[in-house]
Amino acid sequence: MRHSRKLAGALYAAPVAVFVLVFFIAPLLLVGRMSASDWPLLAGDLGLNMPDNYTGIADNPLFWPAVGFTLKYTGIVVVLLIGLSLLLALIVADRRKGTGFFRTAYFLPTTLGLASASLLFFGFYSPAIGPLDPLLEALGLGPVSWLGTPTAALWSTVVLIVWKFAGFFMIILLVGLQSIPPDVYEAARLDGANRWQSFRHVTVPLLRPALGLVLILSVTGSLLAFDQFFILTKGGPDNSTVTVVQLIYREAFQRFDLGAAAAISVVVLAALVVVNIGQLRALRKDT
Repeated sequence: MRHSRKLAGALYAAPVAVFVLVFFIAPLLLVGRMSASDWPLLAGDLGLNMPDNYTGIADNPLFWPAVGFTLKYTGIVVVLLIGLSLLLALIVADRRKGTGFFRTAYFLPTTLGLASASLLFFGFYSPAIGPLDPLLEALGLGPVSWLGTPTAALWSTVVLIVWKFAGFFMIILLVGLQSIPPDVYEAARLDGANRWQSFRHVTVPLLRPALGLVLILSVTGSLLAFDQFFILTKGGPDNSTVTVVQLIYREAFQRFDLGAAAAISVVVLAALVVVNIGQLRALRKDT
């Protein structure tokens, strides 16, 4: 009986194991092999050249600017997303008339794919077909180069991402808020705590697991930003909005050097592992 249960368990786990092996382990090993090889896109594997691909990363003129821009973008997006999603969750937390409508309205942008949302905002920002410039001209404010300068391109993309994902993170935080027992707030009220003190000493500590999840998702997603910048700015103007993932794309499909692209990918993966481990340890210490 015990043997049959083990066999049944192995059969149930087999599809997941095959999926992980085929779509995660095998590609990861292939990328590792590419990163240690001279591997042009059109010529294939020309043999090992370790560690040339890794030593050449720092010599890439776009690498450090891309790292700096990605970190800057990540910091801005994470702060705005967490702050706005928490505010929205607090607004719709209480069940009152119209709350369901606002929950749906805030969450609705999440249902749109990132590429589709980027194309939508590209149309909004376009001086030819977009509605923003004609509206500003009617108000006497003149047209704005939404994607024409490094600062404008950065903040125009940030607006897109915050609009797209704030509702998703709001739902995560809303679930966390609803899991807090009302008795805790009642006890704090009896102890003389006002709303700010209840929020600071009750809501935030008990909401830490949900906040931690939002933090990890937003940091990881921002560090891997690609679609929005590829569609909106193509890395411009003057390569000022090139992210690390865009740099990987350029090395692989514009310079046709899969080895260099794979080496950068391995470095990015290692950095993400370190960042996520650091976040998890920090959250465990706080809890």
